[in-house]
Amino acid sequence: MRVVRVLSAALLTLGLAAAPAAADSSPSPGTSDDGAPTRAGTSFRTATEVEQGQTATARASTGDYLYWSFPADAGQRPTVHATVKLPESHAAETWQIDVYDGLRRRQACQYGAQTRTAGTDTPSVELECVLRTVRAWSEPWADDPLPGTYYVRLTALRLSTADLGQPVDAELRVGSKDMGGAAAVDGALSEPLVPGIATRAESKEDDDSAVLADLEPEDGWTSGWWSDRWIWTAAGGVLAALAGVAGYRLTRGSGRPPGVPPTA
Repeated sequence: MRVVRVLSAALLTLGLAAAPAAADSSPSPGTSDDGAPTRAGTSFRTATEVEQGQTATARASTGDYLYWSFPADAGQRPTVHATVKLPESHAAETWQIDVYDGLRRRQACQYGAQTRTAGTDTPSVELECVLRTVRAWSEPWADDPLPGTYYVRLTALRLSTADLGQPVDAELRVGSKDMGGAAAVDGALSEPLVPGIATRAESKEDDDSAVLADLEPEDGWTSGWWSDRWIWTAAGGVLAALAGVAGYRLTRGSGRPPGVPPTA
């Protein structure tokens, strides 16, 4: 009996030690196994944070406003792609995505289908918005895209009364292209534009809590004085020096012939 009690105590200790590890390995609420969000916010304050390259999903009802947020750094040209899977039976619906910067200023799409109408019983609708290149700094009066957090709003504009409240599935993916030194400018912001408040669920038991948004690009904020323009500038300087030396050698002539004294 004593041996049985000892073995039982040992197994209980191992079970208690393994329980936290199992809890830590489970995905956080509102995310999939790969860490991508599986829900969307309903306002700017509750926008769901999504990293570039992730595919966020959400179950919603037709007529809802869906919000996500993502980081974008200087030199990047973000592309927002959204897909909405519609009910099997529905009337014509018009969907639209809008992108706002950290100051809640609406950013114009450089190109892409920002608004589309899904015909009757069309299974899905795809939207895309390619933003302008994010600048390292801008004049106070301008509305240029600046480094920081951006908001995406997805919603239906024109709906029939019968379609209101029908379930839909939404997918959002944000990517960007590095434009390099061609888009670099002199100067940089001291801090990126970030929203003041975001919400995040800390655990399955806790409610969403308001926290400071901490999104940033994968490699950190890189806005600053360095860009690949310095490489081209240095290469241009070297070529200019070589051209100067070659020009001098071609134009200086053969010099004074041997045996000819210099003139006074």
